[in-house]
Amino acid sequence: MDKIKNISKSEILVLKNQVAYQEHQIVSKTLAQNEHVSITLFSFDKGEEISTHESNGDAFVTILDGTAQITIDGIKYALHESESIIMPAKHPHAVYGAEQFKMLLVVVF
Repeated sequence: MDKIKNISKSEILVLKNQVAYQEHQIVSKTLAQNEHVSITLFSFDKGEEISTHESNGDAFVTILDGTAQITIDGIKYALHESESIIMPAKHPHAVYGAEQFKMLLVVVF
C-alpha cells in the first residue's frame, strides 16, 4: 500500500494552501493513490470543469475555498467552503467552477 506523498508530514498544514490556482486550469496534487483509496487536492479556475463521468468508488468531496457546483444524477448542488458531499460510485457526476474553488477529493474503492 502506498503512503501519503507530495505533502509535509508531522507538520500542521492548511490544505487549501497546498495547491495553487492557475489561470484557465484545473490543478491537481495527488496525496495518496492505491487500489483502495485516492486522495487528491484540486484547484479549479473560474469556468473550468470535469465533465459528467462515473467512478468505481464513492467520491467524498470537501470544499476548501470558494464555491463549487457539483452535479450528481442531473441534480446541481452549490457547495461552499467547509461543506462536503458524496458522489456515489457508478452515478454520473460532474464538477464545475462557477468561481475559483479548491477541494479535497477522497475516493474509496
